[in-house]
Amino acid sequence: MLLAINNLSKTYDGKSWALNNVNLSVNEGDFLILLGLSGSGKSTLLRCINRLIEPTSGEISFDNTNVLNANVTSLRQIRSQIGMIFQQFNLVKNLTVLTNVLTGRLGYHAAISEFNHQDKEMAFHCLERVGLTAFAYQKVKRLSGGQQQRVAIARALMQEPKLILADEPVASLDPATADSIMQYLGELNSKDGITVICSLHFLSLARKYGSHVMALKDGEIAYQGKPIDIDEKRFKEIYGQDAEEVEIR
Repeated sequence: MLLAINNLSKTYDGKSWALNNVNLSVNEGDFLILLGLSGSGKSTLLRCINRLIEPTSGEISFDNTNVLNANVTSLRQIRSQIGMIFQQFNLVKNLTVLTNVLTGRLGYHAAISEFNHQDKEMAFHCLERVGLTAFAYQKVKRLSGGQQQRVAIARALMQEPKLILADEPVASLDPATADSIMQYLGELNSKDGITVICSLHFLSLARKYGSHVMALKDGEIAYQGKPIDIDEKRFKEIYGQDAEEVEIR
């Protein structure tokens, strides 16, 4: 088991729970999709896994290491093995594509100046994987949203991660681009064996790419299982009785 979460809870104000006693097990090679409305706890859960947010209580074990007890040095080592992809890309837009991708090696270096020839070769290989070699020396701000998200995927790949956390990576993209981004993540999962946990709003993409689904509602687990088993009744239990499924092909 790569990731084990036990009784994880998080409150921001001491009154309401963003997460309430969440339990989750993720095996190596899984592609887990997190579903749920905005505010259901998906982003909080992802950020608790690598301690971008400090949980209120509970336990997190990653690759047999206690994440919540990790000191600064140990936490840096843990984070070097966990790639993170954000909805708004989180790139330095005035820097080149190549430099942004190279920052994925910062967990292995003390400073940006220490990138070597091997790192740069690896960066070009990662850019080739996402079809952006020709854009290596362009500034990120000149790229489209879909291209920027592919840069973010290449940056995560530079970490040689065991786990990728993708926080609504297609929410700001058009449907065709959204599916192409999910294809890249699917390839990293199927061909490279990288475990992926990805939060989404679209059940059709969950069915297409996910091996498992966990749905959150008001910080609590509303469903765990196979995406194919989410029928209309379960869909409305997760998203509300007035919700209508939007399909992306």
